[in-house]
Amino acid sequence: MLFPGAAPAAEPRSVAVAVAANLKPAFEEIAARFQAAHPGVEVRATYGASGTFFAQIANGAPFDLFLSADAEFPARVVAQGLAEGKAFTYAIGKLVVWVPKDSRVDLQGKGLQALADPSIERVAIANPEVAPYGRAARTALERAGLLPALQARIVTGQSVAQAAQFAGSGSAQAAFLPLSLTLVPPLSAAGRTWAVPATSHEPIEQAGVVLRGARQPALARELATFLRSEAARGVLLRNGYALPGE
Repeated sequence: MLFPGAAPAAEPRSVAVAVAANLKPAFEEIAARFQAAHPGVEVRATYGASGTFFAQIANGAPFDLFLSADAEFPARVVAQGLAEGKAFTYAIGKLVVWVPKDSRVDLQGKGLQALADPSIERVAIANPEVAPYGRAARTALERAGLLPALQARIVTGQSVAQAAQFAGSGSAQAAFLPLSLTLVPPLSAAGRTWAVPATSHEPIEQAGVVLRGARQPALARELATFLRSEAARGVLLRNGYALPGE
């Protein structure tokens, strides 16, 4: 109830961000820091597969900022005239194979060839068509000559988050995942990882872009700048990413 002459309370400003699923642990902290530095601002993050977000943005989804797991989808946003300015690289992702702690497979000794072990009935990856980490996993299997042999064992999640769920639930005995998701519970406590050599796939350059249809373009630009600040870069490092330019 307003008293006579009282001004209505200002509604909080919000910035809507489409965020690649691998980034969730880091972005939650980055968003909290951004909100602390911008009182009255709310960061509304939606997490999912980058290719799915691209399709939604192309169809007019009301996002202000797009943070992809690769550079390709933001480049396509720019090419279609849906971006405000150029895309920017904010992190370099790392791909790992995760297995339960009690797994007998010798990833350290045999590398990807260890996945041919009969104890591995299912290998989880994210959908290569929409998830860049899934694309990198498929490339690594192809280059190792393992894809034909393992094809029938592969279970596909619509995003890396779903692939991680397959691993955590025991539905898959191994999973190709972003390092970032394996550094936090439940996977950090339940398993161990092996780093897939970066030469096994194309670099996972994670890029973002402010969208031309942004309802809060100024806030989107501020958040994009903050993502490249020393504070945010420190969060990204702690969450298993490499940084551009280093």
